[in-house]
Amino acid sequence: MDSILVKGGGALNGQIPIAGAKNACLTLMPATLLSDEPLTLTNAPRLSDIKTMTQLLASLGAEVTSLQDGKVLAMSTHGDINTRAEYDIVRKMRASNLVLGPLLAREGHAEVSLPGGCAIGARPMDIHTDGLTKMGAEIDLRDGYLHAKADGGKLKGAVIDFPFASVGATENIMMAATLAKGTTVINNAAREPEIVDLATCLRAMGAQIDGDGTPTITIQGVDKLHGATHRVVTDRIELGTYMLAPAICGGEVELLGGKIDLLGAFCEKLDAAGINVEETDKGLKVARKNGRIRAVDVTTEPFPGFPTDLQAQMMALLCTAEGTSVLEEKIFENRFMHAPELMRMGADIDVQGGTATVTGVEKLKGAPVMATDLRASVSLILAGLAAEGETRVARVYHLDRGYEHVVRKLSGVGANIERIAGD
Repeated sequence: MDSILVKGGGALNGQIPIAGAKNACLTLMPATLLSDEPLTLTNAPRLSDIKTMTQLLASLGAEVTSLQDGKVLAMSTHGDINTRAEYDIVRKMRASNLVLGPLLAREGHAEVSLPGGCAIGARPMDIHTDGLTKMGAEIDLRDGYLHAKADGGKLKGAVIDFPFASVGATENIMMAATLAKGTTVINNAAREPEIVDLATCLRAMGAQIDGDGTPTITIQGVDKLHGATHRVVTDRIELGTYMLAPAICGGEVELLGGKIDLLGAFCEKLDAAGINVEETDKGLKVARKNGRIRAVDVTTEPFPGFPTDLQAQMMALLCTAEGTSVLEEKIFENRFMHAPELMRMGADIDVQGGTATVTGVEKLKGAPVMATDLRASVSLILAGLAAEGETRVARVYHLDRGYEHVVRKLSGVGANIERIAGD
């Protein structure tokens, strides 16, 4: 397996272009199943997860063509549709479950394997299936597959009250409701920018959706959706990750395409820690203020709160802060697997259940470490950029799922980083 070799110590200066959002693109791609006309996505990220979703959609009968070096995805589902999403593909990525709603809405039935992905928590499917059941679907689990069938071959509008604001369930129900008969109301809906981006795309395809970005989304079903071209929203997690690079190392970096409103709660924590963030004509400029980083407390929450997908990276920053920080993880129950690896680099971290207490040290030391999941892998790279000596991050195949050209982007602003091919 490949690894990333990082030599720490230098400040970072320059510009980093931010790609389209992985989580948005993976949600937008299954929308092609809702129409027999072409759907084109621009500003697509070039990631292994996108290739996995391409493979899944192709297995279902969609045509997906990658253009402009992968930045444009031209899709069409105009022929016969296979309604069985096989385990061999679905197991690779949790976002694969987002084909369930579109298949059920268009074809009236579907068989979708339970999904895989990073081992950061259970993330059950019951909130998805409960919502679809209220829309008239009969769903049972057999042999690891969800077997779903719409009563009378057509989903029906319903009022759905989520027990918590699930992003994936909101997306699945939104897509399913676009072709349902009648009106669907989602209460306690997720409010993430990726939800708004999906709604924008679906409206461009002819869907009638109101309230996206608020806790209540209303979808009036239509008979048919048409084709559209849609630009994928900026990846706020990649944005936040690279904002932390000059915060950890010093220097000044401009993140091209960045916007504060994508990461309001995160930017507030950076300000409290002593990091200056300002908007420019091209994006966001980030620089560390004078002196050592200050400790801050962080609690992960659904949008617009602090993103769980930036918790690991924030922990890397706080490892060398002045004082003690407390990080509470309230989204996923197993998302501190990076902590023992940071401790190998000299970090002082105490994990008790869903709470990590980080007491800042003067300096981290380079060490061989192992990535356990997508966000953990990049947090270890960030820590290595600030550490004394050499850090080697193993099992970086996780990284390829969510970050394109990490080595190129960081070396472009002065980082001493390289990818080492596996044996």
